[in-house]
Amino acid sequence: MKTLTLLRHAKSGWDDPVLRDFDRPLNGKGKRAAQLVGRNWRTLGLVFDHAVASPAVRVMETIEQVAAGYGDALAPAWDRRIYLASATTLLDVVHELPAGADHVLMVGHNPGLEDLVLMLVPDSDDQPLRDDVEAKFPTASTAQLRFDVTDWHDVAAGSATLALFVRPRDLDPSLGPDQD
Repeated sequence: MKTLTLLRHAKSGWDDPVLRDFDRPLNGKGKRAAQLVGRNWRTLGLVFDHAVASPAVRVMETIEQVAAGYGDALAPAWDRRIYLASATTLLDVVHELPAGADHVLMVGHNPGLEDLVLMLVPDSDDQPLRDDVEAKFPTASTAQLRFDVTDWHDVAAGSATLALFVRPRDLDPSLGPDQD
């Protein structure tokens, strides 16, 4: 059994029009949401034996804030391929995950993460959380997928169970849409 937890970076700022997209930092709402996500992970007892992440500034800052709430460092391997990657590229990264890692965290961007969930989780009545992901995978949201495989290379389209999908607004309504 393999478990892949996906985290979309928290809300970032567009205050400095000179910054490249890659260099955009989190805004205040994003920092609050990321810390709350970390506290939620601690409450849920989520653990990871490997982490991989986009090296974009907003992802790095998300990981710092989540770790502050989680109470433990996450120390991901930085993989430039994750930055604004398609679901197909993200699946390539999944296929290359270490064989000994059973609980992996991947932190990245949309639309790739949402598309990856929709690719891996079959559209069926026994996957009710999939509809929520399909509606929107907001910033700082967590999706946890489980696979009945022993090797990451065996992860394929339609092979996942979506065990968890938590949006920041599920934890604190003030972190929902149209809020500062």
